[in-house]
Amino acid sequence: MRPTIAVVEDNPDNRFLVQALLEDLYDLTEFENGSEALESLVQNDPDLILLDISLPDMDGLEVFRWIRDQEELSGVPVIALTAHAMAGDREKFLAAGFNDYVTKPIVDETILLESIARWLNPQE
Repeated sequence: MRPTIAVVEDNPDNRFLVQALLEDLYDLTEFENGSEALESLVQNDPDLILLDISLPDMDGLEVFRWIRDQEELSGVPVIALTAHAMAGDREKFLAAGFNDYVTKPIVDETILLESIARWLNPQE
């Protein structure tokens, strides 16, 4: 059975790109905003979550804090997938508790793929 990745991303082009990069390797569930994610993440039981930071209804940090507060999701790796790429942003999101940080636009797909593999297979 393939691992399931939840993608929380409001931009359709970014969702399409992530889908194109990952659909042959993983089962994907997609959410267009934080509210949709909150309604369905627990039932979807993802193995990993890719979380955009700039969402329209609630920001990714709010969604992240909610994820960590859910017993069923508290141990699921969450990767910040964000256009926030200023100096110090990576450190800020890692300090907030995200497992990893990948910048958009995704120019080098190996960075995303390696990050996902690292968190889905931490013992390797």
